[in-house]
Amino acid sequence: MSNKQLSTAILCMAFAAMVACKAKPTDTQIQAKVSEQLSTMPEVTADVKDGVVTLAGNVADDATKASAEATVKSTEGVKSVVNNIMVTPAAPPEPPATTATNTADDTLRTGVTNISKDFPGADIKVDAGVITVTGELSAAKWKTLKQALDALHPKKVDASGLTVK
Repeated sequence: MSNKQLSTAILCMAFAAMVACKAKPTDTQIQAKVSEQLSTMPEVTADVKDGVVTLAGNVADDATKASAEATVKSTEGVKSVVNNIMVTPAAPPEPPATTATNTADDTLRTGVTNISKDFPGADIKVDAGVITVTGELSAAKWKTLKQALDALHPKKVDASGLTVK
């Protein structure tokens, strides 16, 4: 082989190596890079076909949606981005569970207020569905009061602080 042919062969191999190094990334390679870049956004998924990245998922705000798109656009080999991400604001917080208890307590308090007028020796309080009776009453008055309080359907009537004569 002559020197001229050898030189031409070496130049062709060098050119082929340079072209191979500058080859466009495959969809699989792009997918790997995009997935790595979106790893902080687990709610976003990406599919790649012919260099076109399609984003999907649900995020809480427009800023997150735009950030995902911008991140993917800057990836080598990405030709375009189809952003199908949906913005779904977070649901409003549930009302506190104490609302039902307060409503039940309010109903009990109204009933207790009406009943307690006839029992001046007793101090009656309502908390979390439990009626607490303290003070001093005769046995007959206590029996009548207990029946009236039970008719309100509390969780419990606590008379441990009541003195019965």
